Amino acid sequence: MSLISNLNLNSLSLTARLSLLFAASAVSVLLGLGWVVERAVENHFIEMDRHEIEGKLSLVRNLIGSATNAAALAAVPAQLENALVGHHHLQVTVFAADGSVWFTSGSVRFPQQRAGDTLQWLAWDDARHAYRGVLAGVKTAHAPPFSIAIAQDISHHEAFMRDFRRTLVMLTALAALLTAGLGWVATRAGLRPLRRVAVMAARIEASRLSQRLPESQVPAEIETLVAAFNAMLARLEDSFRRLKEFSSDIAHELRTPISNLMTQTQVALNGAREGDAGREQYREILYSSLEEYERMAQMIADMLFLAQADNGLLKPGHGEIDLGSETLALFDYFDAWAEERGVKLVLEDLRDTQAPALTGDRLMLRRALSNLLANAIRHTAQGNTVWVRLASAEGHLSVSVENPGVDIAPEHLPRLFDRFYRVDASRQRDGEAGAGLGLAIVKSIVTAHGGSMRVISKAGCTRFQMVF
Repeated sequence: MSLISNLNLNSLSLTARLSLLFAASAVSVLLGLGWVVERAVENHFIEMDRHEIEGKLSLVRNLIGSATNAAALAAVPAQLENALVGHHHLQVTVFAADGSVWFTSGSVRFPQQRAGDTLQWLAWDDARHAYRGVLAGVKTAHAPPFSIAIAQDISHHEAFMRDFRRTLVMLTALAALLTAGLGWVATRAGLRPLRRVAVMAARIEASRLSQRLPESQVPAEIETLVAAFNAMLARLEDSFRRLKEFSSDIAHELRTPISNLMTQTQVALNGAREGDAGREQYREILYSSLEEYERMAQMIADMLFLAQADNGLLKPGHGEIDLGSETLALFDYFDAWAEERGVKLVLEDLRDTQAPALTGDRLMLRRALSNLLANAIRHTAQGNTVWVRLASAEGHLSVSVENPGVDIAPEHLPRLFDRFYRVDASRQRDGEAGAGLGLAIVKSIVTAHGGSMRVISKAGCTRFQMVF
């Protein structure tokens, strides 16, 4: 793992990363398994040595303890010599009470020579060998107690363990290489569907955004990725379509006032006008040009406002707003135009008396409500009524602007808030109809306040609703 941590994984391919992770996982598992096996083998050797040492200790104790007289005790060394024939790695030494060597079968030097009442297991080494042994006491019938020291040469065990560890390291390294190689092959084969998806995605261009990646022919692991990519393509396609329509609409919207200005200017330049009548004609031309300039300036201001909204730059205020008072103030502003068109404006307040006041930017919300009212008055026939309803329920506050008129087809409703969108694209755009940005501005203002827009058109009535 330390090797992988020192590598810059960000510069490696996914296949290489997975191969290294496979190798690291295999090494970790094998090292853990090797450690367990090594402990088991070493413990097995220890148990074998102890079993053999305890067997010889019982033999020596039995021979010395069974000597009932001095003659029998004197015969014990010969018996021990015969009993230890063939045990080259085992040495038995018997110490007398004064510490002198009473019997020994080898030349091993013990770290201590006096035994206590209990068995003392020892482990030591000299310059050439390592030993494991035991020191114990034994009582005799006609002599002071003896001390028995038994040593087992375990050098061959340690040599085996060194070879075992060396082999384990070599096998682990080989297994890591094999795992990395097999992991690379398996990963490359497993990632083949992802490469196919990448090839198909590379073929998609701006002119072919309608294409989609097949979701049914990919593994479940990347199905979510393909679905997200297709959703992104759908959003891009919609954005490209909107941008194309927006470019076309803005060119058309700007062409009309510029064409009017050019025509009026050419007429003014070609005609020779003198006296009061001539000056009056020039004044009318300038007023007409001023109206076109104001229209273009308003359109540009609205586009800049929407650009700010698209980039999250609209920062509404946080003052309390009385929607009822704001609506009545707008009624006073639109009263003359509504009366001219024979349209009646009515406010219906259905809010709960305990409903909290709306918090937001007063000027921005007033602009949104003003755009909805202007749109409703413009599309209401003479003799009908535009209703503004305020309602509150379950923590939501809604403002609805409703007017009678022709039902709007369902396929047009989601696009009413698009810039320059007209339900009847063939209808000529007059000055009263506006630039087609009003509803888009309404939606951006409501969204900036954390609200949502809804529109319903049925039974000869269209209702725009702002929900906060």
